[in-house]
Amino acid sequence: MQVKKIHIIGSVGSGKSTLAKKLSKDCNIPHYGLDNVVWKRFQTGDIRRSEKERDAYLKNIVDSDAWINEGVHYQWVTESFVNAELIIFLDTRFSKRTYRIIKRYFFQQLGLEKSNYKSSFSMFLRMFRWNRYFEKVSKREIMQLLKEFDDKVIIIRDNNELETYLKEMG
Repeated sequence: MQVKKIHIIGSVGSGKSTLAKKLSKDCNIPHYGLDNVVWKRFQTGDIRRSEKERDAYLKNIVDSDAWINEGVHYQWVTESFVNAELIIFLDTRFSKRTYRIIKRYFFQQLGLEKSNYKSSFSMFLRMFRWNRYFEKVSKREIMQLLKEFDDKVIIIRDNNELETYLKEMG
């Protein structure tokens, strides 16, 4: 049986989007960034959806036949965890995430990488704060929350583990 409902969670810079895009392409399953569930994206700037709109948008995704949801969000995505057949927690090293944040910012500034958000220096600094907060607070809370779904959670700490898992999956 092919897994058709996957939730990927991890900090900024952990590799969520990259993995979601790869799995989406390999398995022919649509992927959704949870930041885009929270925010309506416009050329002129982003507008936050109301909780009601956000939750309805997520429910619409989760009620579909196949999806890959990815994001750092965990407080309001329980329905995605419940309906997922597989939950992948990307628990990459803090230093690796920091490196990726820096690399991403410079690639975006050079026009070599696109983003869903306005790539600014203030956003760059916020990503460092989010990375630290994830390490000190969110990771522990996520691990606690995911215990309820232990039978369908895998924790990936580095690219070698990820490659091994993808080979087994494919």
